[in-house]
Amino acid sequence: MSYAKHSDASSFHQPLLSDPQPQSQSQHRHQDPPYVVVLTYQPPHTHRLLSKSCRRRLICLATVLPFLVAAAYLLWPSDPELSIVRLRLDRLHFHTLPKISIDITLDLTIKVQNRDFYSIDYDSLLVAIGYRGKRLGSAMSGAGHIKDRGTSYINATLVLDGVEILSDVILLLEDLAKGAIPFDTTSEISGKLKVFFFDISLKTNISCEVIVNTRNQTISRQSCYSEISEES
Repeated sequence: MSYAKHSDASSFHQPLLSDPQPQSQSQHRHQDPPYVVVLTYQPPHTHRLLSKSCRRRLICLATVLPFLVAAAYLLWPSDPELSIVRLRLDRLHFHTLPKISIDITLDLTIKVQNRDFYSIDYDSLLVAIGYRGKRLGSAMSGAGHIKDRGTSYINATLVLDGVEILSDVILLLEDLAKGAIPFDTTSEISGKLKVFFFDISLKTNISCEVIVNTRNQTISRQSCYSEISEES
């Protein structure tokens, strides 16, 4: 009986749970929490503001750029346009003595069109005429003024007396029989282009191959090309 009671007492005082064993220092370090990376938060409206600003700049650039290109195109100096609008054969006379020669009187009207927004003051207009590569003579007109975006008609008269064409007399007779004479004309205008406060020296040449109808004294065909040289 005594043994049974002792056994019950020992079982009554026995702890139900065992005490946890102390952890070693290495295990404690191993179980430390990992590092945490904290990201900064940027509100979404900042991106919206940046995108709106970029869009505004692009829209402004796209709006202004065509105007700048158009202004540069309109204000950039260009060469005046020259063309022969009238060439009249007033006099044509042959001489056989003392040598074969001809007398020619030609009236020309040169159209000068200024396409710039700047005026032109020209000093002179020189007109030269030739036949089949041979220069027959030239004439010069006086000075003048062409306003901006304006057009001027300059008259010039070439009076050629006793011009020898011994080498081309047969060709000239053939052209007269056909009723069409080909002439080579060169017109040169020199002056100054007024660009704001600056004067730009200007010299423009135009060379034309002109076919003159001897029956009605008109130009039946002309082919021209121009050249320009500018010096500040």
